[in-house]
Amino acid sequence: MIRSMTAFARREWQSGEGKLVWEIRSVNHRYLDIRVHLPEELRSLEPALRERLGRRLGRGKIECTLRYRPSIDAANALRINWPYAEQVIAGCLSLGRLLPQAAPISPLELLRLPGVLREGESDLQPVAEAALELLEVALGELLSMREREGERLAAMLHERAGQIRELTREVQYRRPTVVRAAQERLCARIEAFKASADPARLEQELVLIAQRLDVDEELERLLSHIEEVEQVLRQNEPKGRRLDFLMQELNREANTLASKSSDTATTRAAVTIKVLIDQMREQVQNIE
Repeated sequence: MIRSMTAFARREWQSGEGKLVWEIRSVNHRYLDIRVHLPEELRSLEPALRERLGRRLGRGKIECTLRYRPSIDAANALRINWPYAEQVIAGCLSLGRLLPQAAPISPLELLRLPGVLREGESDLQPVAEAALELLEVALGELLSMREREGERLAAMLHERAGQIRELTREVQYRRPTVVRAAQERLCARIEAFKASADPARLEQELVLIAQRLDVDEELERLLSHIEEVEQVLRQNEPKGRRLDFLMQELNREANTLASKSSDTATTRAAVTIKVLIDQMREQVQNIE
């Protein structure tokens, strides 16, 4: 199975603590490039986030964004620092024994003392745990989308590979006819000039023509590279770099085939093969 590097996933979670939204975008890149955007209160999640993304993704530029909006109740809740408040009360009671006429402790005045009341502070551990659980769901959605797109890319690459194979075999089938026609043209020119050619020199020229038109190795390598492409597509591992290398090799052989062509049909086939390789190379850039 192959995976595309282009995908998007978005997942939401909401409870009494507030609302979480994960958005993960993935595009093609030579390596794994992870960019994280987290709210300040959940910044501690970054190491765990990078570890989970790195474990499940091989290549791609990843934009991972978490948005957190606390609920109104959570945002406005007043939380008392009970240990500190109890110490203050104990201190006031001790002083009250020394000052019998002192006024009783007012709860409102106690709340006004620095450190007794903590506004807006909350235990974010449940939110952090929920964020990591939601991340796994969003990441699973992202991978599913990459796999679906990868299946489409694989089908396209198999189709283009089959077309290249067919064109290459057609050129192979026509090779003897092309060489024979070139030799016959040389003999016809000699006959037209009514020149008496040296048989040894004529044989040498015919051999040179055959060598200049010899593309057997290029055709065999084209078929070999196409077979390798299809084998790589069947492998169960990241394969984008290997496919990109094979596209370069295919293009090199197609260029040589076009430069050695001496007939219209072979030239047309070579041009078509180059177009198909370019189409494959463009799509290979998106494969993990």
